[in-house]
Amino acid sequence: MPESVDGHRPAGDSAVRRAPPVAFHQFVLKLHSRCDLACDHCYVYTMADQRWRDLPRIMSPGVLDATARRIGEHARAHRLDTVSVILHGGEPLLAGPARIESAVSAIRQGVAPVPTRMTVQTNGTRLDEAYLRLFDRLDVRISLSLDGDQAAHDRHRRGHDGRGSHDRVEAAIRRLTTGYPHLFNGLLCTVDLRNDPVTTYRSLLAHRPPTMDFLLPHGTWSTPPPGRVPQPRPTPYADWLITVFEQWYHADGPPVRIRLFDEIIQVLLGGTSRLAGVGTSPAAVAVVQTDGAIEMDDTLAAAHSGAARTGLHVLRDQFDDALDLPAVRAQQAGAATLCATCQACELRQVCGGGLRTHRWRADTGFDNPSVYCPDLYALIDHIGRTIRRDLAVLSGAAR
Repeated sequence: MPESVDGHRPAGDSAVRRAPPVAFHQFVLKLHSRCDLACDHCYVYTMADQRWRDLPRIMSPGVLDATARRIGEHARAHRLDTVSVILHGGEPLLAGPARIESAVSAIRQGVAPVPTRMTVQTNGTRLDEAYLRLFDRLDVRISLSLDGDQAAHDRHRRGHDGRGSHDRVEAAIRRLTTGYPHLFNGLLCTVDLRNDPVTTYRSLLAHRPPTMDFLLPHGTWSTPPPGRVPQPRPTPYADWLITVFEQWYHADGPPVRIRLFDEIIQVLLGGTSRLAGVGTSPAAVAVVQTDGAIEMDDTLAAAHSGAARTGLHVLRDQFDDALDLPAVRAQQAGAATLCATCQACELRQVCGGGLRTHRWRADTGFDNPSVYCPDLYALIDHIGRTIRRDLAVLSGAAR
């Protein structure tokens, strides 16, 4: 049985070999490997994989051009209708306007004639008027990280000098929503159990984002996330998210799109999910580091050093080469690689075992339920019961 690049055999290996690979549709470019904040919950800098210390600070023009060519050849070979490219980091705005413009131009030219949807994921501290004009001209959408009101946000998202970043991020969002609302892609919020869920939700909603992402803090069985203990509350993260769900679901008028809730509902109704950590759809994301290394989901940095590594590089390898790797096949295989506990669960098709990163345990690899298993079960069960109740009411009214 072949081993993955991290030295652990993927569960369900025979099923992994039989499953046809799925082309990458989304590409995450680590344009800059450093950050101007020192968030204490960041999976890149504070968790198991510390390889960032050895990476070039900025992606070179040669690596950018090679990346653009590789994405283009992959998209054309698989006849993709469109590709998504996310400028990421670290903090991508540290790369500077000129490098960002050259990156966007190189990617669009390299991927043509396949349309490319460009997004930048930023902490917002450097998102000034000049950057907004640039992204408007380049048609680049903007996603920002915001953890709630000032107390909630500044609990974690602080500068290297210890100062909170909330006021700067709020100012950036105001500039964005006032002058360039068409560029607003959404807000990303990491859940902290100490922050009131209703206050957090309403503070985000006040900016009228088109989309919200609520992310569970990254952790594993070997390094559990905060509050993920059996007692006294067995499902603290589900409780927090269910409180937000009730506010969102029962709101008057069309609610903001919350991807976690939307995708769970989509799968419960028989559809498929495009969100990692929900459902069993194959992962179709590739990451390119500043040095040109092709890697898997970068949240695997929370598991162990090198967990995302493939050994491939854009200067010598194609993205198709990654599709043949056992570790990538395992990441794409969905339900086939779930552990025995998950295989026996009636919610496995909706949960999908949660995010692969959260299944890691040092002695058993990824062959485990999610460290958030009780929370995921409780959240999905609550949403399912809510949807079934309302469908029953609608069905009765239609008779």
